[in-house]
Amino acid sequence: MSTNIRQLEPTAPWNAFADLNAVPRASKREERISKWVQDFGRKHGLEVLTDDFGNVIIKKPASPGHEKSPVTILQGHLDMVHSKNAGVDFNFDTQGIDMYVDGDWVRARGTTLGADNGLGVAAILAVLASKDIAHPPLEALFTLDEEQGLGGAKNLGKGLLKGKLLLNLDTEEDHVLTIGCAGGVDTLIDWNYKEEAAPASMKTFLVQVRNLQGGHSGMDIHRGRGNANKILTRVLMACTPAGLRISAFDGGNLRNEIPREAKAWVAVKNEKRFQKLLKAAAKELGTEFKTVEPLLDISATEAPLPGKLMRKNDQAKFLHAVRAVHNGVFRMSPDIPGLVEASSNLAKISLRDGHLKIGSLQRSSVESSKADVAAAFRAPFDLIGAEVELANAYPGWQPNPKSKLVQKMSGIYQKMFGDAPVIEACHAGLECGIIGESYPGLDMVSFGPLIEGAHSPDERASVESFRKFWGFYLAVLGEI
Repeated sequence: MSTNIRQLEPTAPWNAFADLNAVPRASKREERISKWVQDFGRKHGLEVLTDDFGNVIIKKPASPGHEKSPVTILQGHLDMVHSKNAGVDFNFDTQGIDMYVDGDWVRARGTTLGADNGLGVAAILAVLASKDIAHPPLEALFTLDEEQGLGGAKNLGKGLLKGKLLLNLDTEEDHVLTIGCAGGVDTLIDWNYKEEAAPASMKTFLVQVRNLQGGHSGMDIHRGRGNANKILTRVLMACTPAGLRISAFDGGNLRNEIPREAKAWVAVKNEKRFQKLLKAAAKELGTEFKTVEPLLDISATEAPLPGKLMRKNDQAKFLHAVRAVHNGVFRMSPDIPGLVEASSNLAKISLRDGHLKIGSLQRSSVESSKADVAAAFRAPFDLIGAEVELANAYPGWQPNPKSKLVQKMSGIYQKMFGDAPVIEACHAGLECGIIGESYPGLDMVSFGPLIEGAHSPDERASVESFRKFWGFYLAVLGEI
């Protein structure tokens, strides 16, 4: 599976990454990868601990000459987003990721790569296994369930870690030191609607929106990419004058992934008018999104007659609520140029058999605007009488650009590469803010190699960037 990957330099972390990607590790199903990491630590004669949630801690004494250096926590999460392209035959529960080298990039065939956060975890494992890398006393913290609610960080056991410095290896640009992040909250919608029998005279179709870029709902939200759920809703509303009625709607995948695909099973009274309206909507949307979504595909194919359809009034409520709900950037930061302060991602819609469920994620670096964007998202669903739940809330991480660790790492970077690193906060949700609540006073920095397309099957990691990151990472460990 990973022969070419194992030949990349530096070989130790790339081999650790290949080993990780051979083990299924979906969020909330990390039993196998947790056991694998624990066995790895014991194999190398290191102290291995777990907390009540299942987070793994591996402790390693300092290398010779660094015994008086401050204890340093190396942190990454074991789970990965499991996402694949439609039509790809792949079972994440039984198969390892099928990786290949494409020039400077490592990719996966039709699925997410798991570089988020597998490369960071691999970099930690490689240091734990090393005999000749200079480093301070280490506490390697491997958290669970980061991608689906930051559960590992939220439930981190108290009193297990002694370190006062924390290196989080879960960001995706090699010239950036991240020192702050947004908090988030899920807004979940649950609604029962009325159905009625589908007339036999109606023509039925499967309407699909496909081939969008998707991406990370924090790191890519400012790029203006299409949301398949929103686009499909526009298409269905445009075709309503043809007597369109909805039987089912299925769009999106994970809460922190911009939806790439969505589909709806519909019946229409006037097929000719439906095809005309569909063509016009596809042309309009293709023009609107041609720059950011050049491969956007909107299609309708004949499908079997559904047994039941949404009642007209309920269909109108559903479509108008989804059309009205905010998606994308909600507010830019007035304090940090270029930083998204608040955003919303309409992540997943599942509608069938009289029941609607919607999953979404709102983010903000300011708690009050996080509450505001969540309130704006829920408002249309409150109006139609849906049940609305706020879940999985987590805090942001307040930046401290004057911290000693930031200054040290910035100096090392400038000495190695001739330029100062970019020091910034990000709009993604990192575990640092939550860990900092459990262990107050931590001096923390997040950094990592270049990864593009995280949370989508287009995910790829730069080989040259990882080499740069690895050298910087070892230099930092040697100078702490």
